[in-house]
Amino acid sequence: MKLLRLVVAVCFSLHFSILLLAQSSGPDDRRITDPQLITSASNPKARRIPFDDLYFTRSVSNASWSPDGKDILLTTDMSGRQNLWKVNSAGGWPIQLVQSDERQYGGTWSPDGKWILYQQDTAGNELWDIFAVSSDGGEVLNLTNTPDVREESPRWSPDGKTVAWNYKPKTSTIYDLALLDWATRKVSKLTHEQTPDHSWSSVAWSPDGKTLYANRIEGNSTDADVYAVNVSTGKTTDLTPHQGKGLNFASSLSPDGKTLLITSDQKGGYQNVALLDIATMKLTWVTDTKWEANSGDFSPTGKSFTYTVNADGMEDVYIADAANLRAEKIPIEPGLNYFPGYPNSFSPAGDRLLLTHENSVQPADFWVDDLASRNMTQLTHSAIASLSAAAMPASQIVHYKSFDGKVISALMWVPFNLQRDGSSPALVLPHGGPTWQVIDFWNPSVAAFVSRGYICIAPNVRGSTGYGMDFQRANYQDLGGGDLQDEVYATRFLEATGYVSPKKIGITGASYGGFMTLMAIGKTPDIWAAAVDLFGVIDWKTMLQNSDPELQQHTKALLGDPVKDARVYQATSPITYIHNAKAPLRVLQSDNDPRVPKEEAVQVVDLLKKDGKIVDAHYYPNEGHGLEKRENQIDSIRRTVDWFDKYLKSAQ
Repeated sequence: MKLLRLVVAVCFSLHFSILLLAQSSGPDDRRITDPQLITSASNPKARRIPFDDLYFTRSVSNASWSPDGKDILLTTDMSGRQNLWKVNSAGGWPIQLVQSDERQYGGTWSPDGKWILYQQDTAGNELWDIFAVSSDGGEVLNLTNTPDVREESPRWSPDGKTVAWNYKPKTSTIYDLALLDWATRKVSKLTHEQTPDHSWSSVAWSPDGKTLYANRIEGNSTDADVYAVNVSTGKTTDLTPHQGKGLNFASSLSPDGKTLLITSDQKGGYQNVALLDIATMKLTWVTDTKWEANSGDFSPTGKSFTYTVNADGMEDVYIADAANLRAEKIPIEPGLNYFPGYPNSFSPAGDRLLLTHENSVQPADFWVDDLASRNMTQLTHSAIASLSAAAMPASQIVHYKSFDGKVISALMWVPFNLQRDGSSPALVLPHGGPTWQVIDFWNPSVAAFVSRGYICIAPNVRGSTGYGMDFQRANYQDLGGGDLQDEVYATRFLEATGYVSPKKIGITGASYGGFMTLMAIGKTPDIWAAAVDLFGVIDWKTMLQNSDPELQQHTKALLGDPVKDARVYQATSPITYIHNAKAPLRVLQSDNDPRVPKEEAVQVVDLLKKDGKIVDAHYYPNEGHGLEKRENQIDSIRRTVDWFDKYLKSAQ
């Protein structure tokens, strides 16, 4: 595969400039896909991609500009662990700052450039501490050392004297805001949330350091407001008061401290970008779309700002003029494009902009856009040589109707060189969440499946984000109901292509995708020939007993009160149906998972063994919710592919 090529030959000024208030596209414009138009291309260079090649390909995330603009801090797993590195912003070999078996995220520079703060947990337990390291490297300092508290997303005040972060005790259901006095290392809480279902996250400091702007979000992600918090008194002011449920969350503050760049769904339940005047609390709309628009960053001058538009799983990046709201799409290849900078993707001088590009056949890399010359420079190179040369079919977006006529979008991958003879194996890939969306991102597991001949489809079932609030709420008290049927109807689409054997369809997913896998094989047992569950929920009642309190609150927001709505909990738990399972099941689970505890996996295995069903399990020590360590990622995909090869490819 050739390296990514950006469309830089076309002058930026010729790219269509649009007044975004005129946008009106959205999910209503989707057309049903004719499954007979799905084809398997011929490619003589197609081959199986070695597992090691896929997982020795690096990942990059959490970028942060140094105050002088010379370096960029990032998290990458070049060493096999998600550690902190830095790289010259003009390019070059990255330098490792922190070497640890543990993972580091949220790295950010002090205003004077001397220190870097970041969060790190232990063995995936998500009980993050805040650490500091010199920007030149050296001994790391644990600033909090609180084994029973989560501290996340450190944010320096403009004068560098105070650090804000999000703060949650292990036994709490909510996050508050906390402040660290850098000189004394004393920590104090700033907010004192009284409800059990709202959490705070910081956004930006005012230029004078007297106010911290923050989002206050309900646990089920259907209601949120933007607040100003007085740092001296803790007094909070709601800047986006509204009636009923509504999402309003800020991402950036203008340099003059007068305007917040926010995302809001007040336009008919669809996320759009707006400018919030802090003094008047008036919104000026920037976009008008039924797709999912998300606010980005103000430039250091305040004359421009960024945002993204996620249209059916493909995300584009825009830069807009703050005066007239005209925006231009930044010229970058289709896929998943976004701004990775924390706290800002603009360079400190405002002359460059940091972007991330990835798609289904290209791992994520950072790119630097020179705003004056329009030259785009690739900063990181994540793919190893053999992967860059590999032939991989790109994803395609398909649409089909579910049982009740709802239109479902899905990403689909069709291997090369298949015959349309109804003999190919296929996998349905339910996503996590459920409040999430499958987008056109690089997924090494999918690449492993597809290069081995498996047709894959990943539906955005009801309950997913990206298609409006009504669609997101459509699975309330119905987990494993309508959303499961959306997965089932994906198998009908697969069969209708003429490529797939109905006897060779498997299902696999992680977290909520694992729940859906268990629900599928129990509630619709005749459809699936094999399954692999990663970190899946078997019983929502035991989840309420053992999982992190914040997630318990989220579960209640989706299913209701466990006593009053006991029938809902029973109807939506795979344990109610698992005895009907026919598909051989492999369970993969981390020992240290705080979200879906190991007890859930143990229940599944014990129940199926007692029933005499085919079941296998493997547990990973020193891992949390998801596998971070490279050797475990490779082991997991080997076990998954081996399972499907055994039970799908051998099926008659």
